[in-house]
Amino acid sequence: MSVTSLSSLATLLNHQIRLAARPVGLPRPTDWSHTTEAVAEPVQGGVVLKTLALSLDPAMRGWMNEGKSYIPPVAIGEVMRAGGVGVVIASRNDRFAVGDSVSAGLGVQEYLTLNADEIERSGLVKIDLRTGTLTQWLNVLGMPGMTGYFGLMDVGQPQPGETVVVSGAAGAVGQTVGQMARIKGCRVVGIAGGAAKCDWVVKELGFDACIDYKAGPGAVRAGLKEHCPKGVDIYFDNVGGDILDDVLAKINRKARIIICGAISQYNNTTAVQGPKNYLSLLVNRARMEGIVVFDYAERYHLAVAEMALYLKEGRMKSKEDVVAGLEKFPETLLKLFNGENFGKLVLEVATR
Repeated sequence: MSVTSLSSLATLLNHQIRLAARPVGLPRPTDWSHTTEAVAEPVQGGVVLKTLALSLDPAMRGWMNEGKSYIPPVAIGEVMRAGGVGVVIASRNDRFAVGDSVSAGLGVQEYLTLNADEIERSGLVKIDLRTGTLTQWLNVLGMPGMTGYFGLMDVGQPQPGETVVVSGAAGAVGQTVGQMARIKGCRVVGIAGGAAKCDWVVKELGFDACIDYKAGPGAVRAGLKEHCPKGVDIYFDNVGGDILDDVLAKINRKARIIICGAISQYNNTTAVQGPKNYLSLLVNRARMEGIVVFDYAERYHLAVAEMALYLKEGRMKSKEDVVAGLEKFPETLLKLFNGENFGKLVLEVATR
């Protein structure tokens, strides 16, 4: 059992960012409130965590909306939900010592005090910085990596020689999917925005090709025709919209389409655009299935062990786009929706 000085805790102020209103379209500055409160002492069985870095993910936009989903929406006035990595600064729990590096649902704030029940709900676990860096624990070894791994391996079930297409290829999930597919012996074609991102996934990550969807009207259709002459066996979809339709037109018999996200639709002020080419699933006896990473929580450690080995061997890479400053959260989040981020988007909150 370890406890930092309670007098030093009493001097700490916790700066937080809370959801003030449900966004219509892109989140605006007025959709957030900035609050400050004292850091609470831990009760028996509890801990106090200092946030070091937060994972900014497209899914956060969906968490702001009211309505039924795979996870309850963030309530108005609640600290914005976010996964992150941090360090234990006070503990009355035998499983966690001061100085332990941890991963948890920290929220967009500087500190978090958890009781014993909240520890379980937050998913608090110790992380080993000998296995990966803090930012890698938010990328390949974190929730995006788990999403890519289980979406591809469990839902996609890749076989050597198959053609795998992944949209958002330079993003957090996409980079894991493409590299895993290559390791498993597949041909990999990425879809990304801009020549720099496409060059990176081919030259650095080892994709066989990458299609620049920003290259002009019809670029994705033309790219699929050129780079997938034998069709598409697995499509890992992070964007939805027209790109999903373009890929559905190229799928093979018994193809698997993994629906991970639809970032092109998240900020719509009109109804979400569904796939127009869905009958291709019927014609090709294909399967479309959604992936929610939390369903695989009991197996995270297996994926972490496998991909940590690939990182150590140099068979996988992990690129993060790091922005420093909690106060920059509102503007930094928008980078996800305009394609400005290059790699996994991370908000650095503090240094150790």
